[in-house]
Amino acid sequence: MNSPGDTGGTVPRDLLELFRSGGRFLLSSHAHPDGDAIGSEVALARLLRKAGRTATIWNADPAPDTYAGVTADLPIHVGRKPPAGFPDEFDFVVPLECPRLDRTGLEDALSLLPILNIDHHLGNELYGRANWVDTEAPAVAEMVLRLARALDLEIDEPTATALYLGLSTDTGSFRFSNATPRAFEAAADLVRYGARPERVATWVYESQSPGAVRLLAEMLGTLELHCDERIASVRLELSMFERAGARQTDSEGLIDHPRAIRDVEAVVLFRERPEGDVKVSLRSRGRIDVGAIAARRGGGGHRNAAGCLVRDREDEQTLIAELATAVEATR
Repeated sequence: MNSPGDTGGTVPRDLLELFRSGGRFLLSSHAHPDGDAIGSEVALARLLRKAGRTATIWNADPAPDTYAGVTADLPIHVGRKPPAGFPDEFDFVVPLECPRLDRTGLEDALSLLPILNIDHHLGNELYGRANWVDTEAPAVAEMVLRLARALDLEIDEPTATALYLGLSTDTGSFRFSNATPRAFEAAADLVRYGARPERVATWVYESQSPGAVRLLAEMLGTLELHCDERIASVRLELSMFERAGARQTDSEGLIDHPRAIRDVEAVVLFRERPEGDVKVSLRSRGRIDVGAIAARRGGGGHRNAAGCLVRDREDEQTLIAELATAVEATR
């Protein structure tokens, strides 16, 4: 039976006990992993391995190339085929940053193991044997830092740098509303542990492939403004990836460019996927709740950053209209 877990800042006792009792961990995160997902997974795997446990990371999709520096010495198993020894050679699976297990894209397989659920999203379904959901946490990376301290695990320089990657990317380099005192305190602690902010900045901002830059040009050519120029919408179609010589992972972070337009308060990126559907990424400022809009379509996220799927162009226009209603409500 699933425990209700802890929905605050304290690491739940049952979660700590299960981490202490197990020796073989399978870590995962959401499909199309971002910086917080990758940084948190890599850091937790390193922490567990240094403590004498085994830890394997299994993601449905590859990490963006810009995060190759943090994953270089810790290979990640990618795809729908399980890693060797699954499930018999694992004690627990630890989904990180997944309000629902199906966000991993591997839910049928992962449900075969006892689940330790660690997340900071609103609406988490508390699907684990133990659940730790802290909606005030600036990033799951900050939660992993607290978990390491609670378990008295050694935090070395590469681990601290991986956690700094997760913290800095999920706060938009400390520009978003989740750049709280906790975020800055955690960042300072991670630097004391040896984290290299300059290395993370190079990975995130100065390691783009030529295809990613050409893809940005393709995307900006689709820019439209709505609602008295308070909403920006952009598109990424499969043909654009082909022309740019870009991969799907090269779209990471592109939504931040239209967000930089003066007076724009909300951004929507429609990205056509090889699976045939359209992935929606939403960003907003202040009180504009894009998380609620995404949740109504089976997606999720935070108030100012969320995602979901849409069916077709008509559904896209309906979403933009809903976004306009949310923007107008803040006038």
